Amino acid sequence: MGIFGAMLTAVTGLKAQGFALENISGNIANSRTTGFKRVDTSFVDLIPDAPLNREQAASVLANGRNTVQLQGDLTTTQVGTNMAINGDGLFVVQERTSYAGGDPVFGGVDLYTRRGDFEIDKDGYLVNGAGYYLKGVGMDPLTGALIGSKPDVIHISGDNLPAKSTTLVQYRANLPSYPRTNDADSSVPGSELLSASGFSVDPRTSGAGYVAASDVAAFIDQSVPAGAVTLYNQVGSPVNVQMRWAKTQNAAGGGDTWNLFYQESTTATGATPAWRNMGTDFTFDANGSLTSSSTLSLPSVTVNGATVGPVTMDFGTSGLSQFADANGQVQINSVQQDGYASGVLQGIKVGDGGRIVGSYSNGQVVGLAQVVIAQFNGDNQLKRRDGGTFEQTLESGAPILLQGGRNVVGSTLENSNSDISEEFSKMIVTQQAYSANTRVISTSQQMLQDVLNIIR
Repeated sequence: MGIFGAMLTAVTGLKAQGFALENISGNIANSRTTGFKRVDTSFVDLIPDAPLNREQAASVLANGRNTVQLQGDLTTTQVGTNMAINGDGLFVVQERTSYAGGDPVFGGVDLYTRRGDFEIDKDGYLVNGAGYYLKGVGMDPLTGALIGSKPDVIHISGDNLPAKSTTLVQYRANLPSYPRTNDADSSVPGSELLSASGFSVDPRTSGAGYVAASDVAAFIDQSVPAGAVTLYNQVGSPVNVQMRWAKTQNAAGGGDTWNLFYQESTTATGATPAWRNMGTDFTFDANGSLTSSSTLSLPSVTVNGATVGPVTMDFGTSGLSQFADANGQVQINSVQQDGYASGVLQGIKVGDGGRIVGSYSNGQVVGLAQVVIAQFNGDNQLKRRDGGTFEQTLESGAPILLQGGRNVVGSTLENSNSDISEEFSKMIVTQQAYSANTRVISTSQQMLQDVLNIIR
């Protein structure tokens, strides 16, 4: 190789070690950068063509090596829209190029990042600390179904959540085998039952099916409270529904019968209806199990002129029972309904499975968007760009888009995978290698000087 070859080889060594030092410097500088992926240095030897036994250890070339697949430590935060990927994958983002009519215009080229410090901006977009906009699939806030399958920049609307009319009431309770009504007297058989006598109209299902206002006092004395539930009509107005149970029949060996009523009017007078029978006989066997239908369909429910309907009451296969109760009162286990009033958006966070969920003033928490993550067969072959982003290349392959699933963790950030202690160790080795190459150059220079001295 000769003296000049040795000097040229040492120069390539200086360049390679300088390149490695530059990567180390960048790794140390970004040791606190969210989602940063360090760049390692790999060295390639360049061997000149030579005959066997005349081969030489010649020049060196330094290349950068991405570490996209190496995860940094995850830390929790107090920001609900922060997120991290626990495992493989990258967030799909786009860069804003300009504004048009006050709305951001995006570049149209998908980029990929592990930087998940997203927050809502003034326009309702999720933007990370480097200024990139998160992409995902929108969700219907009423049904929770995904809107399409193609990811787009996530935009959270500040519109009110529309009201939802109540269509289903789930009711779970135990009715006492002997209801202790005001008229109940253990020495008088049947005194605990609702009797048609004393009423201007028969309130049972076999009769008129309602309680006239003039008979309310008698009805209260022959029934027990069944709880209350607030229903919502089409515009989200609340309708408070008071209910009462009345036992109408005792049957030897089982077959007891009950009727359920709701208060239709608090201002009714005379013969006008005050309480409405729901129109179904609830029967129980000797073991206290419900033998009639476990659902009840009401065409409408009207309370003080406000109408909700149609409504289905679901008692479950074993949710309604008739067992002995020492107090003789209805034991209500659960009353739930599916309607709600209109609500104003109050907060946004990342929920389970990478869903962006909104909290509304009406107490509803609904899905607004689904985060997608991209996986590559050759993720370390992605092209590095500013702001912790990467760009697809021919070597990386096309992205495989998946729903976030358990990989996306909310209120969490991924730290840089650059370790300062490890980088300092590399720096010491690199410094020594650089110094050794300079020593080769100085030695070669001294040898040339010796050659020149021979001539003298």
